[in-house]
Order: sequence, then C-alpha cells, then structure tokens
Amino acid sequence: MKPSNVCPRFEKAIQIVSQRWTGLIVYLLLSRPQRFNEIQGSIGISGKVLSDRLKDLEQEGIVERTVIPSTPVVIEYSLTKKGAAMEPVINQIESWSREWI
Repeated sequence: MKPSNVCPRFEKAIQIVSQRWTGLIVYLLLSRPQRFNEIQGSIGISGKVLSDRLKDLEQEGIVERTVIPSTPVVIEYSLTKKGAAMEPVINQIESWSREWI
C-alpha cells in the first residue's frame, strides 16, 4: 500500500466536518448563538448525541459554551472565530445541495 498523498490537515478537517450532525450544528449556529434545546429541536437529535457532538466541537475550538448566570442558569452555544470561518464552506455545500440533491 502506498502512503497517502492527502495533507494531514485536510484529512483532519474532513474528519471533523464529516462527523454526523456536525455540519447541521455549525449551520444552525451561523445565524446566532443558541441554547441546547433550540439546537436539539431544530435538528431532531438525541440529547446524548448532541451533548457529545458539542463537547467534540468545543475541544476542536469550533464551538464556545457560555454560561449565563440567571435563575435557572442559561447555557448558550456559539461559534468561535474558527467555527465562523467555516461559513463559506457551509454556504457552498448548501448551494451544491440545492442544485444536485
């Protein structure tokens, strides 16, 4: 087997983006910060899977979790600068899907 000619950074980017639900979560957060239940209700994902995916995206520096002290405590998720930089890619996928899917 010959070694891969794929750039390791490209491979990592594809690995992140191709995780189930990641694209939809990023797409939703492009418009504005959202609470957990808003994200869950918009895409119909289980709470456990959404929690896991948000944690993964936080670890990658794509999503930021903000705790707003109130009663009850409010937690919002938003895109970091790194996450917001994905907007042109997400928009191109949306455009492609409208034409070809």
